Amino acid sequence: MSKQDTPRAPDDEFVKSKSQLKREMHALQDLGKRMMDLSDDQLAGLPMSETLKAAIVESRRIRQHEARRRHLQYVGKVIRNEEDPDALRRAVEAFDAGSEEHTRRHHLAERWRDRLIEEGNPAVAGFVEQCPATDVQHLRNLLRNAQKDVKAGRNTGQAKKLFRYLRECIDESEQSA
Repeated sequence: MSKQDTPRAPDDEFVKSKSQLKREMHALQDLGKRMMDLSDDQLAGLPMSETLKAAIVESRRIRQHEARRRHLQYVGKVIRNEEDPDALRRAVEAFDAGSEEHTRRHHLAERWRDRLIEEGNPAVAGFVEQCPATDVQHLRNLLRNAQKDVKAGRNTGQAKKLFRYLRECIDESEQSA
């Protein structure tokens, strides 16, 4: 077997090299590090087990460098064994202002805000279909206030309030999906 040949398992699947496994583990540790930097409210919104949540909270109180490094390895192990790393990564990226996911959700909320202000109640039904956990009464109230501002040609911040609520609903529905 030459060096270019990739070892194969008996069932003909590719076997990951030790270096590849290390790279993946470091990526999970980096994800854990990013999770440690989130606020308590953001952390509460992530789809994770109580074990991982406890490990993240515990890591915040560790000050010693080597102890923190070892604990980060533990966090990576918990993510690998008990969590869905892709779902966690998407949820954490939604909090990063420069990430594609954050930008996508931001533009989606902008489009919904503009559509709701323009179309009114028919668009509300479409939004509620996409985000079923929406408080329809609150949404209609925000929409009514934003439409009044647009008709009067003034800006009292009602469209911004509507946008924030839409973004909150979109984030909530996509995290639970």
